[in-house]
Amino acid sequence: MSRGSRVSVRALTGPNPGEIEALAAIFDRYRVHYGEPSDVVRSREWLQQNLSTNRLRAFVADDGSSFVGFAMTMEVPASLRLAHFWQIRDVFVLSQHRRLGVGRALLASVRVAATASGALRLVLQTEEDNEVALRFYADSGYTLNNGYASLMLTISPAGEC
Repeated sequence: MSRGSRVSVRALTGPNPGEIEALAAIFDRYRVHYGEPSDVVRSREWLQQNLSTNRLRAFVADDGSSFVGFAMTMEVPASLRLAHFWQIRDVFVLSQHRRLGVGRALLASVRVAATASGALRLVLQTEEDNEVALRFYADSGYTLNNGYASLMLTISPAGEC
């Protein structure tokens, strides 16, 4: 990290209420960044539910006073290989902390944890026109997975993306 910023990255295991609150604040900013209305209360409840049931794992970047970035992952069964892989669901870094290595540190922390868990691979997805993210992921060693199509069936208004 440059410009004198000192950020540590860690898995958020067994988060306490203060950590959930801090994560909800930045998670809400992430949602707003992608056009969703701000709702810190629902964000906190959603995070609490998904982290406490282990549906999601959170990795946070902390500058010593607040969370400045996060990555959310989930473990996915790989039925043909009788194993599992990790999917990175969300990655976000506050604008003032971008281009300082925070995103790379988050991805590195996720990679270490996924490797330690015996995961076969890490996968993620982003929009085809998100050139900044595509460049960032490619520079971080991720490659385009050609030959697969992503399909979706919306089953409720809340499921619309």
